[in-house]
Amino acid sequence: MGLSVKLMNDLSDGVKGQRNLITDVAGVKVGQVTIDDGDVHSGVTAILSHPGNLFRHKVPAASCVLNGFGKSVGLVQIDELGTIETPILMTNTFGVGTALNALTKQMLAANPEIGDTTSTVNPIVAECNDGDVSNIRKMAISEQTIIDALAAVDTDFEEGAVGSGRGMMCYDLKGGIGSSSRIVTVDSKHQYTVGALVMTNYGYLTDFIVNGAPIGAPLAKVLAEDKHKEEKGSIITILATDAPLNARQLKRMAKRASVGINRTGGYIGNGSGEIVLAFSTANQVDHFESSEFDTVTRFNDNQIDLFFRAVASVVDESVLSSMVHAESIIDRKGRLRLNLVDACKRLIQQQPAYKEMVEQVFSQLGVVK
Repeated sequence: MGLSVKLMNDLSDGVKGQRNLITDVAGVKVGQVTIDDGDVHSGVTAILSHPGNLFRHKVPAASCVLNGFGKSVGLVQIDELGTIETPILMTNTFGVGTALNALTKQMLAANPEIGDTTSTVNPIVAECNDGDVSNIRKMAISEQTIIDALAAVDTDFEEGAVGSGRGMMCYDLKGGIGSSSRIVTVDSKHQYTVGALVMTNYGYLTDFIVNGAPIGAPLAKVLAEDKHKEEKGSIITILATDAPLNARQLKRMAKRASVGINRTGGYIGNGSGEIVLAFSTANQVDHFESSEFDTVTRFNDNQIDLFFRAVASVVDESVLSSMVHAESIIDRKGRLRLNLVDACKRLIQQQPAYKEMVEQVFSQLGVVK
């Protein structure tokens, strides 16, 4: 069919940001390193909330554990203090310890006072298990991988089977890194941005839905995927905004990530790690306080539904974007793991009756012939 992929169309409601990436939130940057070495298909994705010193100028933040089958680091202090004070790292399950050590060393180098004249630091690391596709036992993530990902941060970055998403599967198809953004206009006067970045590694193909189209069921028949295997997948969701929301409000936003996940067919299984982190770049918190009181501007809850709606949209689109941009790859056991486009191509070849549905899905996702 000669298919290619372009930027996604208006799949979910709302006005997209300029890049339609989490980096549309001013100051946010993303860096990635992808590892493809024999039977290792893995990597690291790093997110910076602003270009300054993150320890000295923390961002208001919250976490939400939709299902806690995961090995993330740093969530307890986020929930207690309501701030993030380091970059956010995403990698595979066995890379968490290495990422923790490397990030700690980076923060110590940039802040000589940590652990000496002031408190220690709370590194943030999130993970998904890429062991189905990659030989995770080789523990290929090194401290240099982390350093390189942090050095690569920029406002433009790739989506799909890249960075920490290289070895991830979503709805039994190739998943990975996806991102999206929305502009939120309040009272026709004030504009804010809400962005999401996801690492997708969850779901049954039979449950997969694109904007209401149940494309997963016929795909599962063609690809012979088994719905009755145990759900062990995960999704990490990072939400960013420049709106002046406090930690309580950010936690409420984080909970709404489940709406976007559910729109595509996810149900948050027993063995899944669904972790959401949300932060605001407004009202940064100084580590070295200058007075007894903090004065902040907080958004009124009466308008917060606008942000809840944006979260549902950006997460929905980010999940699908991770699948649209991912390439088909050969996994650690030599098996071909198809992406969504190649799987749909096979469906049309074997079941021409589904051509209209596939074309509808392609139109929604921005896939062109």
